[in-house]
Amino acid sequence: MYYPAYIHKDDESAYGVTFPDFPGCFSAADNFVDLPRLAQEAVEVHFEGESFDIPKPSTPEDWADDDRFTGGYWMLVDIDLSKVSTKSVRLNISLPENLVQRIDAAARRRGQSRSAFLANAAEHEMAEV
Repeated sequence: MYYPAYIHKDDESAYGVTFPDFPGCFSAADNFVDLPRLAQEAVEVHFEGESFDIPKPSTPEDWADDDRFTGGYWMLVDIDLSKVSTKSVRLNISLPENLVQRIDAAARRRGQSRSAFLANAAEHEMAEV
């Protein structure tokens, strides 16, 4: 989805980017061409570990009268929300029955659901790489 990003640059500084739709989310780039990539990374870090709804994009016109956004310009940045969203997705997988029983027993010992156990196991496995 395309989100408005406010770009500002002072003399002898990097390009700064802020997202009014994501308060507190900002980034900077020495080269203008790096802004979209670094903006995506900033949004991913901003929402990392959070479990709340990501707002729908506003437009630059929505912020036209806001004094915080003067002296710069607007850029629409395509943010890949699939890398940001913490929304649960239902999956249908097949596992050996004895493995499912062991997963369920391990999840119960930890006070987790099967889904939470599998999600934690996947996160742990990916962190090892």
